[in-house]
Amino acid sequence: MERKGKILLEEAKLIIDARGDHYGSPLENWTRIANLWTAYLGHKLKDGEEITPLDHGLMMDLVKTARLIESPQHWDSYLDKAGYAAAGVECFNVDHKD
Repeated sequence: MERKGKILLEEAKLIIDARGDHYGSPLENWTRIANLWTAYLGHKLKDGEEITPLDHGLMMDLVKTARLIESPQHWDSYLDKAGYAAAGVECFNVDHKD
């Protein structure tokens, strides 16, 4: 029986190069994300506020934004951004007429 953890790691090995091709090195990408999150959370960090579910959704959108800065032609990042927007509309019961 093949172990699921090994299957996961083998698949991850295949993805590493593709992600690097699209988004740059992990350090570059994570630095870009950290900078965007710091700008977004600046007031909350300073005031000691908690991170909310809305913050989470918007910050995940910023992850996709950071990836698009490196690779603006990458379809999946746009698709993910649309998915986060759709999830936000459902989570926060947004009225389309607002």
